[in-house]
Parts: sequence; structure tokens; C-alpha cells
Amino acid sequence: MGNFSKQNPMHSNWGSACSDSDWGMGNDSRFGHDSKFKKSCNVCKSQDASACNCNFRAPARQLAAPLNSDCVLVNSVVGSKAVQKVAETTLPFTAFAPVIPAGSTIRTVSVVPNLAGITRNTTIIRDKVVNIGLIPVTVTVTFTAPGTTTPVLTATLATSLPFQEHTDFPGACPEDMIVEPPLTIEGIFAQPGVPVIGPTGLITANAILVKIVLRTTITVTRQVIVDPQGGICDVNERRCETTTTPTTNTLPAP
Repeated sequence: MGNFSKQNPMHSNWGSACSDSDWGMGNDSRFGHDSKFKKSCNVCKSQDASACNCNFRAPARQLAAPLNSDCVLVNSVVGSKAVQKVAETTLPFTAFAPVIPAGSTIRTVSVVPNLAGITRNTTIIRDKVVNIGLIPVTVTVTFTAPGTTTPVLTATLATSLPFQEHTDFPGACPEDMIVEPPLTIEGIFAQPGVPVIGPTGLITANAILVKIVLRTTITVTRQVIVDPQGGICDVNERRCETTTTPTTNTLPAP
């Protein structure tokens, strides 16, 4: 708001809310001597609010100083690839509720993944993108006990399947950036009767292998500076220098 003068509280640097004549100080300075709208604003006790004609200009904004560079910073694509990831684990009969008795006949296996709950940890080492994660699933099994054909019983298990993949990206460096859209499912597979080591150390076939094939696209980008002639230089020219020790990453738990 403007600064009001000490003599007249309704005067400001942006003009007066009322004319001088409204304050008993002479002619209307806003509308001229022949104005038909002497007392034109509500604050001036006018009965006609539509007569208020507030023509004023806000102070001009100070524009920011123009940039003194005609170069631009852009993301250059190092590479982009469609990749597959495989999530799988072996589930022993004893992991289900209720426990599936050893030697049972497996009738059906239903695997329902929770895509919204996927945990992904992605990092870059030189020339490679490493991706590790978990996908939550609910596994439902129907079975019959050993030596019988009825009744058909149901057991369930809520767990997570781990997946991991490393993708070759020649030229990629640890300081590059990764763009990876949500994972999609290409296939779900279940195989009963796979070997598993039991509590006593004995290998039995009382387990189910569950596998999910996932697909996504990985794009690696790098910030570079482009000059008006199209010349390109890296923001960090030393980003790909090798270190004397291998990269070690401890990824956060889901």
C-alpha cells in the first residue's frame, strides 16, 4: 500500500480515495471542474457505487537483469534401453498358512503381484546400471493331502519376491542421471515340486518356485552445456574418472 500523508489520512502516493472537494479543500482534482461525479466513491458517501472510476497504475516492476550468457544447459541422452528384470524365489510348503503337508499334491497356484508396492533401488557404476528391488505378492495354493484326492484345501502366503538386474550402458558414469518409468509385468510363472532343503538338512521336493518377468525402459542422461554454435561440453569433465576402489552401495530397506 502507499504511504499516507500526515495531513490527510486518505492521501497516498497513488492518489486520493476522495477528491479535494469532498474534504472541503477545493475542486475535484481527479475529474475536473465539470465532472458530474463529484462524490463518486463509497468512502465519499456517494449513493451511486457504479460511479467509482479508479484509474491508477501500479508501480512498474523491476525486471531481473538479463543473463550475460547465450549458452544453455540441457540433458544429453547417454543411452536408452528396454530391459527385463526377473523376480523369483522358492517357497517351501512350511511357509504357507496353513502349512502344506509334505508330499501333498498341488492343484493350483495363484500369484497376485502388488505393482503399487514395488521397491526399486537404482544406481550407476561405470558403463552399467544396477537395479535391485522387491515386488510384494500374495500366493494362494490349492492342494490335497498325501494319499487323498479330497478335500481340496487352500493355503496362502503374503511375501515379496526379490529382483535384480545389471544393464550394460557404455559411456555411463556414476554421476549421470537415470529415468525409469514404472515396471510392467510380462509373465507370471509357478513351478511346484522344486528341490528345497528341509529343517533337518534333507533335500525334498516340498516347495514351489515363483517367478515374475518385469519390463521397463532405462534412460541415462547427462547435463551438458551447449553454445550458440552447437558445441557441447560436459558440466563435470571428470565424472568418469575411475577410482582406486570399487563402488560399494548399501541400499535402503523397503
